[in-house]
Amino acid sequence: MPTTHAVFDDDGRIVLSLGGFVVRIGERVLLVDAGAGPLGDVGEAVEALDRSWVEHGGLLDDLRAGGLAPEDVTDVVFTHLHFDHIGWASQAGQPTFPNATYRCDRRDADCFLGPDAMDETMFRLRWGAMSARDRLAPVLDRLETWDRDGSIAPGVDVRRTPGHTPGSSVVVVSSGTARALILGDVVHCPLELTSPDWEAMADMDQALARTTRAALLREVNGDDLVGAPHFPGLEFGRLLPGEGARQWLVSSR
Repeated sequence: MPTTHAVFDDDGRIVLSLGGFVVRIGERVLLVDAGAGPLGDVGEAVEALDRSWVEHGGLLDDLRAGGLAPEDVTDVVFTHLHFDHIGWASQAGQPTFPNATYRCDRRDADCFLGPDAMDETMFRLRWGAMSARDRLAPVLDRLETWDRDGSIAPGVDVRRTPGHTPGSSVVVVSSGTARALILGDVVHCPLELTSPDWEAMADMDQALARTTRAALLREVNGDDLVGAPHFPGLEFGRLLPGEGARQWLVSSR
């Protein structure tokens, strides 16, 4: 049976995971988002974030535990280009996944990699993160972008959901009428699914993100599996109707 998901730790702090999802389609192995990766030294803390911390670096070990080597990954699909979703794109100036095509929305490529790329100093100071330009430099020759909703593999579609970033996207995995939605950072924790007053300070356009999130959640029904790279344990769940508010339940399947 599903159980109510624990969003807070014993000290009342919100628990967020960092990671990605593997989707196997025939001979293709898709990695949706790539965690924070090998972060560097942390410098000056950013006020109001100095009570948070990041445990990182385990994604490749998790892949190996699932029987996958980096060479097995055929596609790396980024829901957006924040540092904690592209971190394992490269290591020491080389692609981490040497046989993969890397994919993202064109608007995020323009925002993070273009001539007027956004300033990512806060991420470097607080978490020792490389900029998207530096992290993705070794894979730019294999980066492909999309500029509309569409399919990237049989049964795997991308949906443009701007607001968190200009090119923020959702990945929809479907088979017949069954589907699972990987929400990227359209929502960061299950509280944003059930309580519309919760929203992330990292949304670049908060008004647009709020509108996008509301439209998406109106579409989601109780049969849909829903997950996101920051949900605790990266577990999927279902959003069920309730009196006055919907309920978030972790799914047993």
